[in-house]
Amino acid sequence: MKATWIWYPGDFEIWLGNIFNNRRTERGAMFPPFWKQDSHYVTVEFSKAFTIDKPETITIACEGQFNFAIDGKLQFPANSYTIPAGEHKLNLKVWNQATPPALFIEGDTIHTDSTWLVTYEDKLWIDENGVAHGSGIYVPAASWHFDSPDTPPSQFRLERSEQRPLGCDSIAMQRHTLTNGQRTDGTLYDFGRETFGYLKVKDLKGTLRVYYGESREEALDREHCETLDVLSCPACCDCIATSKAFRYVYIEKEAGSTYTDVLMDYEYSPHDLSHSGSFRCSDDELNRIWEVGAYTMDLTTREFFMDGIKRDRWTWSGDAIQSYLMNYYLRFDTECVKRTIRQLRGKDPVTAHVNTIMDYTFYWFKSVLDYYQYTGDKDFVREMWPRMVTLMDYCLSRTNSKGMAEGQPDDWIFVDWVDFPMHKRGTLCFEQILFCKALETMAVCGQLLGKKTDYRAKADALRATIRQTFWSHDLQAYLHAIEDGQLNRQITKFPNMFAILYGLAYEEERKEIMQSVMLNPAVDPITTPYMRFYELEALCMMGYHQEVLREMRAYWGGMLREGATSFWEKYVPTETGTQHLAMYGRPYGKSLCHAWGASPVYLLGKYYLGVQPTKPGYEEFEVRPVLGDLEWMEGDVPTPQGMIHVYMDRQQVRVSSTANATPHSDQRSENQGWLIVGNQRVKIEAYQETIVKL
Repeated sequence: MKATWIWYPGDFEIWLGNIFNNRRTERGAMFPPFWKQDSHYVTVEFSKAFTIDKPETITIACEGQFNFAIDGKLQFPANSYTIPAGEHKLNLKVWNQATPPALFIEGDTIHTDSTWLVTYEDKLWIDENGVAHGSGIYVPAASWHFDSPDTPPSQFRLERSEQRPLGCDSIAMQRHTLTNGQRTDGTLYDFGRETFGYLKVKDLKGTLRVYYGESREEALDREHCETLDVLSCPACCDCIATSKAFRYVYIEKEAGSTYTDVLMDYEYSPHDLSHSGSFRCSDDELNRIWEVGAYTMDLTTREFFMDGIKRDRWTWSGDAIQSYLMNYYLRFDTECVKRTIRQLRGKDPVTAHVNTIMDYTFYWFKSVLDYYQYTGDKDFVREMWPRMVTLMDYCLSRTNSKGMAEGQPDDWIFVDWVDFPMHKRGTLCFEQILFCKALETMAVCGQLLGKKTDYRAKADALRATIRQTFWSHDLQAYLHAIEDGQLNRQITKFPNMFAILYGLAYEEERKEIMQSVMLNPAVDPITTPYMRFYELEALCMMGYHQEVLREMRAYWGGMLREGATSFWEKYVPTETGTQHLAMYGRPYGKSLCHAWGASPVYLLGKYYLGVQPTKPGYEEFEVRPVLGDLEWMEGDVPTPQGMIHVYMDRQQVRVSSTANATPHSDQRSENQGWLIVGNQRVKIEAYQETIVKL
């Protein structure tokens, strides 16, 4: 094994997340997140015992100041040391206020890796097997792919590529009349579609005012566009602005200012196309929906999964859990999933819900179990378990006498952005269903790790309370809330579709809910892609695949017909023109590239190609394809072991898979795959095409 940089688990993500979440600006002003931001531990100690047959020279690279002890004896400061032959214990204490303390040691046999232990000096030591020692908690060190002394964690950056605007020749140097009646000379650049990166002005001399827009209207509205820059350079040189999201850029020159060209450095998280999902079918519009969904996901997959690339640029737990699921069917970027989960959780003590939102805390728990189901990575569950316990302790401390979660004055109860009257106070049925799922997640993860807990009993008790309190046999629906001791009998889709998704409703009740709520036009509609994700998943689970395809064409196809090049934060079909750009009382407040808009990527992979793990990490999996109203479809789904390819038309289904093969060989592994079509259940053989005639 080669040497790699190591650090205290979670500290890299917390430090990087603070930088990430504080890049947001509104009209040039920085705009930090409104929740608690933790910091990395500034002093940590790394330790490992070695036995070597002969003296060995090691070199040390460090982010921070360090001291080095061999068998408890401090050494004079140096960058290299010779370790005598024999048994030795090495300890290094590293201090760094600015970035996470990190360590890189390289020798013939001695090198830093994840077998090293690390503590932040809390005086209780626990080894990787959970056994207590001495006076400090030692945990396995964290690492990633920083495998050179010249590439420390603090230098992590996404990749960039230079791009040119597509429309600058045809649009440049026109005179534009603004909404306030003023006229000004300027240049409008069109980069062709929504994008993200750094505007680069060549040979700038003087001062430019730069106005960004996800739409043409926004870029040209100097008074109301969400983001802008002032670039100034006294001599002719290249000037690079801070990162922004845009399609259009409007540039005004102050008197005497000059420049020769405008480009951009497109910033992106690289991905392996040979291990990426795909989808094609007989419907060109649906193909375009999948492509734009995939592009939306790529734009919002950065150091972490962010919500929208223009406005918030933050990590939100409710947005992120959907990004994780879409990612499992697109890029299978497990490192970004783990980074985001760690960053969202932060450190103890817990003083508020994740993002201050109760429902987002409950989603966070489920995201850990989802990750395990798709990857089989038990070590990550073990890493997160202590922080899962303390976060759940916080949730349980805020329940009422019936064990239900109630919003407190310092909580935000989000649910969704709604266009109809809906109270979010009291004891919401929706929140209880999410809370019950969080408790069930704790029970499953605890059992996985061999922990004795009472989470299953708590979940079962809450499940019974939810049914007794909120289920209406007469209305065949779960009712909205308890407010001031009284039952609010409002019916919304939110608790009812989650009762289907999370298994709260029995089979007959699910059918009743579909007719009385989910397919009932009298129930207020959902207008955000955020909750349409769950709405359409519930419909797919209940077999309404053709209806879901019609909804995709109407809703996501509607955005495309309005000119979308990435999917939006919200879409209301009855709106027209610039109404589609407004939100939060601002004319351009809506995000036109929002992660939760990309849900067709997930739905088409899981419920049409029909691929999903039935045991963690695709140890067992099924392919249960459904055409709906399509003539044919085909696509690929990435897994930890390899790829699953599915083709289906009206005559046959063909499946080929490397997900049930030993990685990097043609030999069979223990993983089993099954193709299920109607009453037929056929074993999928690795590296062979499995065919079922219809």
